[in-house]
Amino acid sequence: MRPLLWVSRSLVHVTEALKQKGYDVSTYVTAGILKAYGYSLQANRKTYEGGKHPDRNAQFLYIQAQKEQHAAANNPVLSIDGKKKELIGNYKNGGCEWHPKGTPEHVNVYDFVDPKVGRATPYGIFDIAMNKGIVSIGMSFDTARFAVNALRTWWKNLGRTSYAKAKGILITADGGGSNGSRVRLWKVALQELADELGIPITVCHYPPGTSKWNPIEHKMFSHISTNWRGKPLRTFDDVVQYIRATTTQSGLTIDADIDPNTYEKGIKVSNKAFRAVNITRHDFHGEWNYCISPSLAA
Repeated sequence: MRPLLWVSRSLVHVTEALKQKGYDVSTYVTAGILKAYGYSLQANRKTYEGGKHPDRNAQFLYIQAQKEQHAAANNPVLSIDGKKKELIGNYKNGGCEWHPKGTPEHVNVYDFVDPKVGRATPYGIFDIAMNKGIVSIGMSFDTARFAVNALRTWWKNLGRTSYAKAKGILITADGGGSNGSRVRLWKVALQELADELGIPITVCHYPPGTSKWNPIEHKMFSHISTNWRGKPLRTFDDVVQYIRATTTQSGLTIDADIDPNTYEKGIKVSNKAFRAVNITRHDFHGEWNYCISPSLAA
């Protein structure tokens, strides 16, 4: 019998198709046939990133060179990003966890957002060299000012003591989202932070379609997701505690705090305000690589 290549159909569909061709088989027999021909149940695998920018690899090499340069100068090298928003309440959380037999966590049938509670908006800052992270748990919107305030929190809690003599900060980030390369408010908010700290902030964005290569994704966020798998996030404090309890054999430690501020969406930055940003674009892809220095008026 020739193998049947209906890979998108269920076992029942394949069995019915065989019966229509005159074979008197059950789903059990069909399963055996498929197994004999090397078939198995497989989930989709995210592989294709979409169109590749011609300078994709060159940008990765440029980012690596920037990392080495800043690390040699004892400046912090940070990977930043926003994590998936999480429902707060008695809702199902993906994954399985060990429990005595027959005693699963009982959660709501429907995942309707409670407007009185809302969602948690985690934004992470990962120090690559120190293998330490901080996550700000927002209760509002994921905006550029929220992202920059997470950086501000990192500096107050960790950066200013660990890098007291730093002459600059390097940030690696995705090209989209609240910290996107085209987001004007992101650059304006970074200018405010640079003025506060008195040191320049260099930003290198990963090229389009490569967000999964951002170190924070696989060095921090993935471990957080593993730590709270199968555990309902019933309160904001649950989110904080699960993040703080996340560790790895390589020594990862993460702090977390709630950011209670309310951030407004859709803020428009005027041309005048944007021109006031003291930005120096690098010669190589200045739209992705740039430095924001303290303003002369600061």
